[in-house]
Order: sequence, then C-alpha cells, then structure tokens
Amino acid sequence: MVEELVGVVAAVGAGALVYLAAAARVVKQYERGVVFRLGRLHGNVRRPGFTLVIPAVDRMRKVNLQIVTMPVPAQEGITRDNVTVRVDAVVYFKVVDPSAAIINVEDYRFAVSQMAQTSLRSIIGKSELDDLLSNREKLNQGLELMIDSPAVEWGVTIDRVEIKDVSLPDTMKRSMARQAEADRERRARLINADAEYQASKKLAQAARQMADTPSALQLRLLQTVMAVAAEKNSTLVLPIPVELLRFLERGAQPAAKSAGQAETTGPAETTGPAEIAGRAETTGSAEDAETTDPAEIAEGSADRTEQAEQALEELRRAVEQ
Repeated sequence: MVEELVGVVAAVGAGALVYLAAAARVVKQYERGVVFRLGRLHGNVRRPGFTLVIPAVDRMRKVNLQIVTMPVPAQEGITRDNVTVRVDAVVYFKVVDPSAAIINVEDYRFAVSQMAQTSLRSIIGKSELDDLLSNREKLNQGLELMIDSPAVEWGVTIDRVEIKDVSLPDTMKRSMARQAEADRERRARLINADAEYQASKKLAQAARQMADTPSALQLRLLQTVMAVAAEKNSTLVLPIPVELLRFLERGAQPAAKSAGQAETTGPAETTGPAEIAGRAETTGSAEDAETTDPAEIAEGSADRTEQAEQALEELRRAVEQ
C-alpha cells in the first residue's frame, strides 16, 4: 500500500514537473509577451521575467521593443525638375504597443519597409534636385511624417528617417561640375578685380606723393635697380628717368627752330648802295648788333646733347659697378 502511494506521488510529481516545464516561459528585459488563449487575446502584456502559460491552451508571442534599423532599398524616380535619380534611406523605428503590432498587422517589419519605399518614391517626385542635395533635413522630416501616420495603428513609432545617398547620372554630374567651376571662376575674377581697384587707388596716392617730391621717384628707381641686380640676372633692364628725357627734349627744340629759320630765310636779296647806306644810318654799327647766327645756336644744342649722352654713360657705369 505504501509502495503504491509512493508510486502515485512520484507520478504526480513527475507530471507536475513536466507541466511546469511546458508552462514556464522567460521574457527578456527588452521583450514583451502577448498571450493568446484559445485564439483570443488574454490578459495584459506579460512583463519581463518568469511567467507561466497553460500548455496546449495558451500561446505566447514575444515582441522585441528595441529600436530596429531598417535599410530602405534604393528607389529610382524623377524629380520635379525632370532629373532621374536613385535615392536610398534608412529607417529607425520601434514597437510601442506589442498587442497592436501582433493583432493589427501581419508583419509589421515588412509593412514598415514597404511604406518607407513608397514614401521615398513620393518624396522624390515632389522635390527638386537641389533640395535632395542640400535640404535633406526638411525631406527627412517629411518622410518621417509620411511613414509614421499609418504606423501608429500598427503599434509602431518612427524614431527617425535619414536619406543616405543620392545617385545622379554621369551627365548631370559633369554639368554640376562645370557649374561649380564657373561659379568659382566668377568669384576669383571678382576678387582679382577688387584687388586691382584697391591697388590702383594706392598707386594713385603714391603718384601724388611722388609728384610733390620728385626725388622720391629717383629713390624708387634705385631701389628697383638694386632688387633686379640682386637676382644675379645676366640682363638688366634700366628705365630712363623722365627728367632726363625732358632735358633732351628741351635741348632738341632750339636746334629744330634754328634749322627751320635757316631754311625759310634763303639767299640774301641784292640791294643798291643807297639802300645799304640808309640801313647803316638807322641801325647803327654792325658791332653793336646782336649775334643771331644759326651755326652758333646749332653748336650750343649739340653741346647740350653731348652733355646728356655723357650723363647717361656715367649712370650706366654706376649701375654696372
């Protein structure tokens, strides 16, 4: 009798252990358990930890509450300004209502993926190329709202959506490169023109300052010559001072005038003795008259020209030393 009782107790204990093993469930910290009893939702969502269900009667499905990173395949579309592009994105979402994620939609991951693809195509058609390239924050917000609106009924919330890459045709890339190059060339020319304008103003101020003090121009000339000679060049370009050119011009003008007078006067006219005597009485002696001989004038201009050439030769020797 005792042995039969012990056997019954052992059998009951073994059955209890088997039942407990079949009914025991463990829910992790990042999961929630949804229990269906005979096909109907039973009770509240099971919290993390150890829980029990009725074997063969209850069925529990675990739902992950972690943020899911889902890449959206590249979608090809035509922008509002008729440019064909391929855009891919990434969606970050998580489940906030496990019961709705299991009951209201068959596969919430697949549903979110399809909604993200269709929303991305819609965004491409409503946007321009410049917005896709430079104004992505606004497009990301619009894409997030488009996906999040139907996902609320699925017990899913969209954390954020990011457009990863925008692929352009090769022809469009070349056109954009030419546009960027032209814009940079324009800015470079504007900067160069502004620099030339400022430099011209400074040069005008320097010219007025040198006009007040002519010796400053000579000092500037000597500085330029020293700077060129310091480079050990075989050729030295020496500019002629403006004052020297003016000196030569003043020396050449009397010679030209005297030559012109000699050509216009021609041979002397013959006069009679009476006329010569009358002129002698009125003009006085020949020794008192002023000398206006053209030869003497030409000789003076030649002397000044020779002096100018000697000054140039001395300046050249000083530079060579």
